[in-house]
Amino acid sequence: MVNEAPTRADRLAVPTQRTVIAAAARWPSLELTELWKFRELLFFMVWRDVKVRYKQTILGIAWAVMQPAMMMVVFTVFFHRIGKIPTGGMSPELFYLSGLLPWFFFQQSVNAAGVSVIGSEHLITKIYFPRLIIPVSAVFAAVFDSMVALSLLAVMAAVLGVAPSYNIIVLPLIYAIIMMLAIGIGTLIAALNVTYRDVRHIVPFALQLGLFATPSIYISQPQESDSTTLELLADVNPMTTLVSAYRAATVGGPMPWAQLGIAFALALVLLVVGCLYFRKTEDRFADII
Repeated sequence: MVNEAPTRADRLAVPTQRTVIAAAARWPSLELTELWKFRELLFFMVWRDVKVRYKQTILGIAWAVMQPAMMMVVFTVFFHRIGKIPTGGMSPELFYLSGLLPWFFFQQSVNAAGVSVIGSEHLITKIYFPRLIIPVSAVFAAVFDSMVALSLLAVMAAVLGVAPSYNIIVLPLIYAIIMMLAIGIGTLIAALNVTYRDVRHIVPFALQLGLFATPSIYISQPQESDSTTLELLADVNPMTTLVSAYRAATVGGPMPWAQLGIAFALALVLLVVGCLYFRKTEDRFADII
């Protein structure tokens, strides 16, 4: 059987494909499905950051424990022994360490995410992948350090005879909220840092000041009047609630459930805003960086 050539009528009957060119949306979507497709790359970049951090170091993973341990000793000596600052009847070592660990985790996550895009210039200018993976992987890599430092808190609590309460089951949720907050702020800083390089000098200084606006080394006692600027900053700072919740989950104390819900909502808003701004500006990264 000989195949006949299609007639002119047959060719006209075949639907043609149309390409529509439209203006891009003012605010792009988060495209979380694309991040899921590149989950293996995300895992690889997290593992790379962890290995590079401790490669060719003498103390290795011990650095994750030494920083909060040394700060705990400094605050115990100067704030508790000399300054006589109360710790609410809690052991000063546990009080300061349980307050420093969540703050150090947040601080390290934001710092690493803020400079992650600049540090990945060789990848951004050569291949395509979701750029959002870069700051997200930096935050996930900081979880490893925090888990190692958490073991120090567990050992100290056991030595001092402090048993964990049932609030310990909330600890993964607290970590998740801190990660959401760090990713939201970190992605925003990472996008701004590409255009304005002096941002990376401002962020560490701002985070150091933020330590004193967070009840990591003191007890937050709201007053009805004559509130100082520091107290007002502590009230609007979501890390105030997260530090208190972290302390309650690890070494005991009342869990601020209502404030924890507010902190979650605020972290979610900052996560969406930071990631959307990052998505909006990421097309210019390869040209500017």
